[in-house]
Amino acid sequence: MKTGATSELRLDHYLEVQRARVELLLQKKLEGLADRTPARLLEAMRYSLLGGGKRLRPILCIAFAEAVCKGTAPGRVTDDAACALEYVHCYSLIHDDLPPMDDDDFRRGKATNHKVYGEAMAILAGDALLTEAFGVMLGGMEESRLHLARELAVAAGACGMVGGQALDIAEDRPSDEGYVIRVHRLKTGALIRAACRMGALSAGGTTAQLEAAGVYGDCVGLAFQIVDDILDVTADPKKVGKPTQRDQAKGRFTFPKVSGMPRSRTLANERVAMALAAISKIEPNPGPLTALARYSVERGT
Repeated sequence: MKTGATSELRLDHYLEVQRARVELLLQKKLEGLADRTPARLLEAMRYSLLGGGKRLRPILCIAFAEAVCKGTAPGRVTDDAACALEYVHCYSLIHDDLPPMDDDDFRRGKATNHKVYGEAMAILAGDALLTEAFGVMLGGMEESRLHLARELAVAAGACGMVGGQALDIAEDRPSDEGYVIRVHRLKTGALIRAACRMGALSAGGTTAQLEAAGVYGDCVGLAFQIVDDILDVTADPKKVGKPTQRDQAKGRFTFPKVSGMPRSRTLANERVAMALAAISKIEPNPGPLTALARYSVERGT
């Protein structure tokens, strides 16, 4: 699935630096809740929120803000948007892992939240992270925060991530490529698209820049999910931090199952090419956005 070398930016170093920055921001947010939150609930929230992960969504948010600002360090609004995105993402993972949903025992190489804290506390930890995400996003007087909160709400709700999850578990879902694309554009892609748009919006992006960010996020989000489906078939569970081949065992309609492996790889590469075309004016020279788009498929090689 190679689309070009990511060494132009030293992506591994960029991701390491940005992950460390996001981790610090998240830690500070949780510290601010410590004296007002039941200890066991806060512990369960911390377990998942600070439990590792790629931090792709907050990093995309920051990268778009930097691109719009032409390298200027993003401000507090961008930082809060990045944290709110990760809160929502982690809440979704906690709930997805529950027995009525995906029923997973491991996430990011360790026991899932409900295996450690019980199902009831895991549900509450997810609920708290989702709700606190909007507290974080609306924790200032800047007008842009209202628009950012709406972007996040639409991406996370019935017309976005939750809607995609509902389509994914529907008993009458068809074995059809178009349906699988629709599922994952909502279930995975909506929050990634929001991350890109929220980064641009937090930095005062133009209408054209917001549109480009949306196209990029939509394409990268779909490419990312396609590769996830491929890795579920091909990857070593120790490397991805969770069991593989579970989709096949549960009879899910994944891209490799519906479209075949060659077609799945082609679809992923096509979406990356579309993403790169969309951000050609925001990032005329290859930088973080270019490298992150390529990473969405190259992480599987």
